[in-house]
Amino acid sequence: MQRDIAFLIFPEFQLLDLAGPLAAFQMAGTDLDAAPYRLRVLSATGGAIRSSVGVTVQSEPMGDQPGDTLVVVGGAGTRPAERLAPLLGFARRAAAESRRVASVCTGAFVLAGAGLLDGCAATTHWRYAALLQRQHPRVRVDGDRIFVRDGAIWTSAGITAGIDLALALIEDDLGREVARAAARHLVVYHRRPGGQSQFSELLALDPPSDRIRGALSFARAHLHEALSVERLADAACLSPRQFGRAFLAETGQTPAKAVERLRAEAARLRLETGQEPIELIARGVGFADPERMRRAFLRVFGQPPQALRRVARVGVAAVAAVGPPRGGPPGVGPPGVGPPAVGPPGIMPPGPGPVGCGIRAPARRAR
Repeated sequence: MQRDIAFLIFPEFQLLDLAGPLAAFQMAGTDLDAAPYRLRVLSATGGAIRSSVGVTVQSEPMGDQPGDTLVVVGGAGTRPAERLAPLLGFARRAAAESRRVASVCTGAFVLAGAGLLDGCAATTHWRYAALLQRQHPRVRVDGDRIFVRDGAIWTSAGITAGIDLALALIEDDLGREVARAAARHLVVYHRRPGGQSQFSELLALDPPSDRIRGALSFARAHLHEALSVERLADAACLSPRQFGRAFLAETGQTPAKAVERLRAEAARLRLETGQEPIELIARGVGFADPERMRRAFLRVFGQPPQALRRVARVGVAAVAAVGPPRGGPPGVGPPGVGPPAVGPPGIMPPGPGPVGCGIRAPARRAR
């Protein structure tokens, strides 16, 4: 049976949020006798819809039939799209009539605006997770995952994570081997697990309130000590209950998850830049033992500490062998050497102006 996959776009959508998953579904039929998917691109009006990069895509009007699966893409246009009644109504109808509904990146704001994520676990681009949590407090936002499935609702992180989401949907429909074949045709990893951490900026978290900022600063300075919610709440001059609610609303993370991430990032830096035994590093950043640090690394980075140390050593050896790069911006080495200049593939670097899927992050307060 051919399944109908509909992508919902709007003016100023992110082109890769559409093109990446669309190509994954197309590739799923490459080695099969018949195409398993019928792919459609829908919009409120139909016709040519301009993306945020200026490229226009031809679309069909939404109509009355959402199909088997509806995928809402992200982009700068999701802010007005949240308030566009026809899109929200179509998303609600799809949730009632379709087998599943999904979003890529900030497309989660459209699903949340339609009320479809209330009470559900969901993710979005790491840069906008806290904003999604503040605007839609009934959503259980997990801003540190590649994709999240909650029943018939699927949400993914930013940009290329839409490909991971599409491969997961293909695997759910047609099995692991078909999804693996599609990944090979796309020349991408099959596939980053949904629980693997996104690239995030927890070390640079700048929540709106001085109290939560103070608690984070305290945590950074005392990673080697026990950091209970009560102790962090004292640092913020709040009750534990008030602190837990405020921390989640302002950062999109629970205090325990944020502390684990801070410790994991501190441990990773020491792993990659020094020769300390893993046992000493684990104790030095507050993990009770190496096994707990290993489990935290798997959750945060998707790899154990030993693997990350090996990768770092290979990169250092390669740089030493080839010497410094000629030309190009500082810090950018030969292909495959050293860490990427702006984070993992598909994740845009933090900075002023529109990034990631195109929503402008809230301005930081002057200190």
